[in-house]
Order: sequence, then structure tokens, then C-alpha cells
Amino acid sequence: MQFGGRTLFDDLSFMIGAHDRIGLVGSNGAGKSTLLKVIAGIVPGDNGSIGKAEYVTVGYLPQDGVIASGKSLTKEVETAFEDIQEVQQELDLVHRQLETTDPMLPEYMEIIEIFGELQHKLEDLDAFRMQSKIERVLMGLGFSVSDFERQTEEFSGGWQMRIALAKLLLKEPSVLLLDEPTNHLDLESLQWLEAYLDQYNGAIILVSHDRAFLDSLTTKTLALGMGKMESYSGNYSFYEREKVVRRELQMNAFKNQQKQIEQTEKFIDRFRYKATKARQVQSRIKQLDKVERIEVEDDEEQIQFHFPQPQPSGVKVMELKHIVKRYGDHTVFAGLDYVIERGDRIAIVGVNGAGKSTFSRIVAGVEPLTGGERIVGYNVILSYFAQHQAEELDMSKEVLEIVDDVAVGDIRRKLRTILGSFLFHGDDVFKKVSVLSGGEKSRLALAKMLLQPANVLVMDEPTNHLDMRSKMVLQEALLEYDGTYIIVSHDRSFLDPLVNKVLEVSTNGIRTFLGSISDYIQKKKSEQTALASAARASKVEAKQVPETGGKERKRSDAEKRQQLSKKLRPARQRLEKLEQEIERAEKRKLEIEELMADADFYKDGESARKTTQEYKEIQELLQARYASWNGVTEEINELERDAAS
Repeated sequence: MQFGGRTLFDDLSFMIGAHDRIGLVGSNGAGKSTLLKVIAGIVPGDNGSIGKAEYVTVGYLPQDGVIASGKSLTKEVETAFEDIQEVQQELDLVHRQLETTDPMLPEYMEIIEIFGELQHKLEDLDAFRMQSKIERVLMGLGFSVSDFERQTEEFSGGWQMRIALAKLLLKEPSVLLLDEPTNHLDLESLQWLEAYLDQYNGAIILVSHDRAFLDSLTTKTLALGMGKMESYSGNYSFYEREKVVRRELQMNAFKNQQKQIEQTEKFIDRFRYKATKARQVQSRIKQLDKVERIEVEDDEEQIQFHFPQPQPSGVKVMELKHIVKRYGDHTVFAGLDYVIERGDRIAIVGVNGAGKSTFSRIVAGVEPLTGGERIVGYNVILSYFAQHQAEELDMSKEVLEIVDDVAVGDIRRKLRTILGSFLFHGDDVFKKVSVLSGGEKSRLALAKMLLQPANVLVMDEPTNHLDMRSKMVLQEALLEYDGTYIIVSHDRSFLDPLVNKVLEVSTNGIRTFLGSISDYIQKKKSEQTALASAARASKVEAKQVPETGGKERKRSDAEKRQQLSKKLRPARQRLEKLEQEIERAEKRKLEIEELMADADFYKDGESARKTTQEYKEIQELLQARYASWNGVTEEINELERDAAS
């Protein structure tokens, strides 16, 4: 594949197995996204071919740029079930043909047979579970039930990508190509996606800068570089270790080859004009021409970035007292109290929409308060980064000028090196800000923020547009940083060595967990396990309470059971009614199928037409009732879980 005379990759050959879990890695610009598009058939390669069986389907999720509109969320996601919808449309067409065809004609029987085959096909496609599958995936990706009927154009760019991801997962292609799928996910949705993909019944090729995500899912790594591809039989961490070993072997082979080439060239130069050595010289020249030269990828320059160190702040960096924040009728925080102390390294996590970015903006002082007080400590110099700040850069200036305006001291001599760590190489530093992409502007805004002396850093998703190497540079700089920082991020491997507190923001308020992100995830899992165990133990204990004694406890338990029973009664009544309707419909469906199997059934055209119409209506009724049954069952389970906790 070539672009403007530059070869992205040449003569790549590899195989994707039915259940492969492949991480596709390489530096920015190596061609990872392009290769995914080639595999997906979106972009044709200049040469070569892709072979696959007819039954193999390929699904592709781009990094961004997917916009859905004109439908409700549920209707949009239902388009993933094209096969079911096609069968349903065929059924509708066949039904209309039955209504207009004379039962005495031979083709009427053929139409009846097609109708039956389509009904069975719909059952084989598991059409009745379509709604429950949709709900599972949408809620796993962070959508709430209240979102289901919202129009898709109401959702922001990040949520649009979640819609695209939901549709792709529901299509269940044989090969799933995911280009940075975690960019727009919060930690909870990311963990759900990780668990879902772990059980996915197909092959996955994954491009991601989330090291923990790659390590958890992949068992094979394909590394793109210098137009070639190398295969590694392990995850990203294995690839990093093995790459060092391979490079060392490659360097040894390169040095040996260079030595042999040098000796051969010396022989040619020495005896080129000696008639007695002419044959040997010509032989050596031909030998040199046939040598396949070993190419060694340039060592990436080890960039070390150090924050300009300002004077330390006071012990108490900031105090938030009785903070209230509302957007119209929506209350994000009500009476929030929080203290940030010098040396705090805080990760802010939580589901999207809970208020993580709002909290960071309140700390940064850029979000007006509805109520409460934000008290800044002694000598606090605060610097803030958020994605939208990229649009506040001076569009008329060059990249180098932007950072040169804020840098002070010796660090100014290293500006081009520092910009290189944020993926601005060579002449990129002379580009006007106005021509940069959204990701490039975000990286430049981050570099600008980090070059300003500050003892408190507030960063909202700083790693979204950084590659592995850039994240490592930033991570190492933060490890050496003496100040205080607050980071909103879902990148576990980036946060893990950096933070000593995790602030969880939810609709119920905020909670602080001491330790790293790994500690937080483990504590959350332990909490969930403990709640489940307590619920089970409570049920066992209730059964084992002796009839005599413990009157107060028995009365309390009885009251709880009575309250639960009162809450459950309407749902169970609805469930019972649904089950009765399903049973009657199933019974009638079988009766009609037996009638349709009888050859005499079609002799009375009017009767056959009416019965066929009834059969279609029963099928639609059953589909709706099964979906309702799933919803009521989940409602009962939720009530029982709440009671157990």
C-alpha cells in the first residue's frame, strides 16, 4: 500500500485464525488503521489479495467520524439485525401475496410452503431474543433505559461511537476489527467491553494505546514498522520483551553483514584493475548485488521530559465546601465537601455523565458554582488541561511558537525534542495550528500546559491522543513531579503507578479509595462479592431461624418480606399474565401449524387466508410478549437484589 510515493507496507502476508486475539501495534503513521481498512475491504491494496470463506463476515469500528441520525437509539441499533429484518420483510411480502392469490391456483401451495420456511428461519435466527440482546449491550456500554427512545442525533460524538460499537457487537461478525475502541469509554464500560470481548465467538484484531486492555485480551501481536510486519506469539508485554531480544539478534546479524560487505568492497577496490583477479572481482560484485541487506529500525530517542519545578504550595491545596452544581433541573452535586492536600495524586473515575469532568472544572476554577465555596490554598499555582482547550490555541501561530511562548529557562533549548515526544516530528513543528487535526491540537495544548510552571495539575483525559511512547514520557515525568495532580482518565496502565487516591464520582455522590487503580478495582470486586455473599447468607439465615425466640428479629424479617412481597406482587402478576398469554399463543400456534400441514386446509381459500393472517399475528404477539417477559423478569431480579442488599 502506497500513499504519495511513500510505501506504508509491502508484501505483508499473515493469517487470521477463527478465534485469534490479535493486537496490531506500531508507531503513529505506520499504517495500522489503513491495514484494518484494507482487511475490511474499505480501501483496496495496491497489490496482493485477501482470501476468506464465503461465510466469513468482517466488521470494522473506526476511531471516530461515525454519526447516526433519524432514528431512536433502539431502532438504530436494531439495524444490526439485518438478517432478521430481511426475513421479516420477506414474511410480510409473502403474506400480502397470500391475500391476493387464489387458493385454487398451484402457486398458492408454493407460497404457503415459503411462508412456513420463513417462520422457521425466524425462529432459527433467535428473533425473540433480539430485544434482550440489544438491552444487554446498550446498558453494558453505559446507556440507560431512559436513553432507549432518544433520537440518535441528540447524542454527542463519544456516545455516537458507542452506538456504532453496540451495532457492531450485535452483528457478531466472524472477524472484529476495532480501532481504538476504548477512547470514548469510561472505566466501568471499558471493563464490561473487556469481559464481553473475552467471551466473543470470533476473531478480534485490536488497535489500542491502552496497554492493560491489550494485555488482557490479546494472545498474539502483529507489529508494523518500516513497511514490514513481525509476528509475536503473546500479548503487548510479551511483544515488548521479545522485541528487545529480536533487536539484539538483528543488530548482531547487521554488524556481521556490514563486516562481510566491507571486506568484499575492500577486495573489489584493491584488485579492480588487476587482470589476474578480474574474474574474482566480477564474482564478488555479483555476490554483493545478490545480498539481501538487513535493515535495522532506528532506535527511538529516549526522551526525558521534566516539569518546570515551581515553589511548593501550602499543605492544604484546596477545600470544596458544600458545593452545589446544577444544569437546569439536573443536579450534579448537592452539598459536596472535599479537601485536596499537597502530594495528593488523584484519579477521578466513574460512569460517563456522573460528573467527573464537572468536578475537574470546579477544581480548576473554570466552572461557575450554583452554591458552596471553593477555597484555594497558600501559593497554589494551578494548570488545567481539557480537550476543548485545543480550540483556544492561537490558530495563526506555528506549533513551535505556541510552546516557545510559555516555556522558561533551560527547557527552551529542548522544545523540539519535547514536541517530538508529543508526536510532532521534523518539519511538523513549523505547521500552523489552523491546519492541525483535532488530535494534534489536543497534544499541542497538553504540551503547552505541561511547560508552564505549576504545583497543581488538573488533567481531563490527557492520554486520549497519545501513543504508547508519548504516554510513557508523560508518565515518567509525572512520577518525578513534586506537585499535586488530579487526572480524569480510564487508562489503567497509565494511572496505576501514578496515583495514591481514587475518587469515584457517581449519582450517589463521591467516594475516596486509597491506593492505585488496581487496588480500587480489586476493592470494588470485593465489595460486589461481599454483597452477593451477604445476600445469600441472609437467605440461608432466614430459613434457619428457629420458631421460638428472636421475636424482634422475626418481626423485622417478616416486615421486610411483607414489603418485598408488596413491591413484587404487581410485577409477578404481570409476569403470570404474560406467561398465560404466551402459553395460549404457543398452543394456538401449534394448532394452526397442524392445520396447515393438512392438504385439505387449502381447499377453502377464504378460511386459509384468515388462518394464515391469524398465524402471522400470533407470531408478532409472541415476539412482543417474550420481550415483555424478559423486561419484567429483570425488574423482579432487580427488586430482589435491592432487598438482599
